[in-house]
Amino acid sequence: MAEFSPTKKKRRKTRRGSMDHPYMSSSSGSLIKELQCSICLDVFTDPVSTSCGHNFCKTCLNKCWDNSQTCNCPYCKETFKHRPDLKINTTLRELVDHCKKHEVLKKAEVLCDVCEERKLKALKSCLVCQSSYCETHLETHLRVAGLKKHKLINPVSNLEDYICQKHERPLELFCRDDQTIVCVSCTDGDHKNHNTVSLEETQLMIQDTQQMIQDRIKKIQDVKHSAEVRKINTEREKAARVELFTDLIRSIERCQTELLEMMEEQQKAAEKQEEELIEELEQEITELKMRNTELEQLSHTEDHLHLLQIYSSLCSSRNTRNWSEISVKTDESLETLRRALTKLQDSLQEKLTQTVSTELKRIQQYAVDVTLDPDTAHPDLILSDDGKQVRDGDIRQKLPDKPERFDRYSNVLGKEGFSSGRFYFEVQVKGKTDWTLGVARESIDRKGKITLTPSNGYWTVWLRNENEYWACAGPRVSLCVRVKPQRVGVFVDYEEGLVSFYDVESSSHLYSFTDQSFTGKLYPFFSPFLNAGDKNSTPLIITPVKHNK
Repeated sequence: MAEFSPTKKKRRKTRRGSMDHPYMSSSSGSLIKELQCSICLDVFTDPVSTSCGHNFCKTCLNKCWDNSQTCNCPYCKETFKHRPDLKINTTLRELVDHCKKHEVLKKAEVLCDVCEERKLKALKSCLVCQSSYCETHLETHLRVAGLKKHKLINPVSNLEDYICQKHERPLELFCRDDQTIVCVSCTDGDHKNHNTVSLEETQLMIQDTQQMIQDRIKKIQDVKHSAEVRKINTEREKAARVELFTDLIRSIERCQTELLEMMEEQQKAAEKQEEELIEELEQEITELKMRNTELEQLSHTEDHLHLLQIYSSLCSSRNTRNWSEISVKTDESLETLRRALTKLQDSLQEKLTQTVSTELKRIQQYAVDVTLDPDTAHPDLILSDDGKQVRDGDIRQKLPDKPERFDRYSNVLGKEGFSSGRFYFEVQVKGKTDWTLGVARESIDRKGKITLTPSNGYWTVWLRNENEYWACAGPRVSLCVRVKPQRVGVFVDYEEGLVSFYDVESSSHLYSFTDQSFTGKLYPFFSPFLNAGDKNSTPLIITPVKHNK
């Protein structure tokens, strides 16, 4: 057993309190991979950093830029207006040198300390014995109970770096308070009551930290990519909006031109009519003056009967118009304006429909699968087996009075709640005279009297009495609905504080709650309302989203 006694070696002093410890070398392999230049795919030589946070060999990056007309990051493609003045990242260079040194130490062949004639390659090193053993001499450590407790590690040539210089015991712990590697005996002395963890845990911490770094690097890339996509989409949307408003301006200008031309034509026609009337009047005045002269000449006769006969003859020989029935129109332009504005309104409505249709295509990509939650349904409600339909029943069901169940009004929530992002769903309301749809906060009061307002956690619209549409905005807002909706779409953007309602089939916007502040989860909200005989017995149906074409 003598060959297993710790070999007494001259130990070099190490700097306790530094993280530069051989135990850390097990992570240096993965770290080396992170210290590779993405251009030459080798470990950094004179590493430099760009303003976007990526690192390269100085020579590699200079060559890359020398062969290009623009200076951009080879990794993320960010473009720099001016060629950066590259400075060596000294901290990164020291880290690279450190890892290279440990790689060399790791690759160096360690020989068995027990072999006498021909030294065999060591399989493990023992921190307690402070010796390295080949496969043959390691056998006792694997068999003898007392030696099984010894700390074995992969063979290293610098075992002294793994031993506490003060207590001659393996360095197995890391003191978080002093950022120092210590042995068990240290925790009874200078590091008593300090926060210590095993080196294995430290390794996990390092790996977790490295993973966090990689996750954040990837997140930066994702954010930059999202920003780039958003920029492209914004430019596309701006172009579309400019085109839309240009078309609207042209429509208004065309309408204005047509209106003015029509008014001009009407003015000319009216002037022509007035001239003709004046000419006719002047002609009749001339004829009447002539008649008057003749009558004055005849008035001197004493034969009155003959005078009347002559007067009757003069009157019958000339046809005069009844001018009391003739009038000149002065307000015709008002009717012309009304027709022009109606035409413009139709054009604007067409553009608005096209815009809403495009908007629906965009938001329908956020469609989610909504299923009704029976635990929240009022006892009067009948839910389909697949949880996609709900109607008011004639008989109240005997159901457990759960805290989440509505007990006074015929309401039900969806099973799925959403606390971030965007979501969209559609509900068929065809054939119904009354209904309520929208979303509700998870924390709403579901017992007793309920007032549907945003301040109470409800964002809803409803139909009452077949054709009265209202947004429950507190106070309610009457909605102008051109066509009776058959299918209603509900869209929520949690971060934007937006809840919008659409008539899907006519591609029209019904109402939007904007600038809302959401807290907690939002759930789809449904109320088929009460049956009125045969009226309103049709169920609300959650339908699959059919993307508009």
